[in-house]
Amino acid sequence: MNLDPLILSRFQFAFVVSFHILFPAFTIGLASWLAMLEGLFLATGRHAYRRLYEFWVKIFAVSFGMGVVSGIVMSFQFGTNWSELSRTAGNILGPLLSYEVVTAFFLEATFLGIMLFGWNKVSRGFHFFSTLMVAIGTLLSTFWIISANSWLHTPAGYVIENGVFMPDDWWAIIFNPSFPNRLAHMVLAAYLTTCFVIGGVGAYYLWRGRRTKEARIMFSMAVGFATVVAPLQILAGDFQGLNVLEHQPTKLAAIEGNWETRGRAPLVLFAIPDEEAQMNRYEIAIPALSSMILTHEWEGEVPGLKDFPRDERPPVWPVFWSFRIMVAIGFAMLFVGFTGLVLRWRKRLYDTRWFQWVSMAMTPSGFIAVLCGWFTAEIGRQPYVVYGLLRTEDALSPITGLDVAVSLTLFLAVYAFVFGAGTYYLLKLINKGPESGGPEDVDTIYKKPKRPLSVPDERVEVSG
Repeated sequence: MNLDPLILSRFQFAFVVSFHILFPAFTIGLASWLAMLEGLFLATGRHAYRRLYEFWVKIFAVSFGMGVVSGIVMSFQFGTNWSELSRTAGNILGPLLSYEVVTAFFLEATFLGIMLFGWNKVSRGFHFFSTLMVAIGTLLSTFWIISANSWLHTPAGYVIENGVFMPDDWWAIIFNPSFPNRLAHMVLAAYLTTCFVIGGVGAYYLWRGRRTKEARIMFSMAVGFATVVAPLQILAGDFQGLNVLEHQPTKLAAIEGNWETRGRAPLVLFAIPDEEAQMNRYEIAIPALSSMILTHEWEGEVPGLKDFPRDERPPVWPVFWSFRIMVAIGFAMLFVGFTGLVLRWRKRLYDTRWFQWVSMAMTPSGFIAVLCGWFTAEIGRQPYVVYGLLRTEDALSPITGLDVAVSLTLFLAVYAFVFGAGTYYLLKLINKGPESGGPEDVDTIYKKPKRPLSVPDERVEVSG
């Protein structure tokens, strides 16, 4: 059997990074959600917010732990499978990744313990500050990781000395041409991922008639957030598409399924790309709309794949379809948000059963969209690992296919066992729901309160 180390290494890294990205995509938004819940609890004294915090912080802790473990495994592969990438681009990627550890990971590690276990050990102000620091840490982590990844797509601020990338302008490296758009797109994607998990869980409790006070808060806030952020994400995606047109035209051509460079390029809604024949089969398209979206002119020219040699093109089929799945989910999120807005206006948000079912079905939608967006970006960069400069095959370590096959098999087995158990535990926590009861006064939860804050009753009124 011929085991190709390049194909196996690409598959192994894709498996590990795809698995890893699910956890940061969730915990980035969840940390901010926890900060909001604690802030609302301190501002209003309503214990439903406290119970929601205590419920979701358990889920955050497990998800954060699995994200850290999977991230460490992923980073090892830069030495084991992609040592030539480390050798040639390590002077740039190494510092960027170390900045993430020094600024973000240390911040999270410092305050995470207080956030998880400090309710009755520190003052309420310091505990809230700790929650905010963890939330900020997750955003800082996103900043550095997306900066490093974006540099691979749009390298800038470097010089090449003896075949090695050397930093020349760190400002240009960090804020490379695709970084601002990709950062905004990723953060919004993470927030929407968390939003639809929270909304789906709230819908589940409403469906079952359980923990209705907490369920109404989750469902109401999630629907309201989706109404505002889903349109912003679509707009951010449009800006990123314009950036790809400028800096990665081959990826853009694969995304669009466009073979000929032309004006009035159609927007292909459905097709089966045939790379051998260099055409789309069973194509359904809207005339000229691709030109209008990408160039804001009906006659605007959109690049075609035939303008580039075959060995310079990415695989078209996965890029074409992963992009369309991502966009379809984005518009489904928009539909949920605005449907919820109408139902809220009609005072039917909490008792419309079909909408609860739709919200539950949308629970994993953010994860799927994030994966599809990641596939679009990373597969679309091929055949380069540093776009236009270092081909993926030249970044590979001198290893055999058997070496990679053995490690890949072990990864699959260990991930299935360890993370399967973690996911099972998360589902058990969600099924159990927030705890009932607990302290009836905020000052009994925190240490050394500055002023009393009594709460006469447990009523939580959410309009809609």
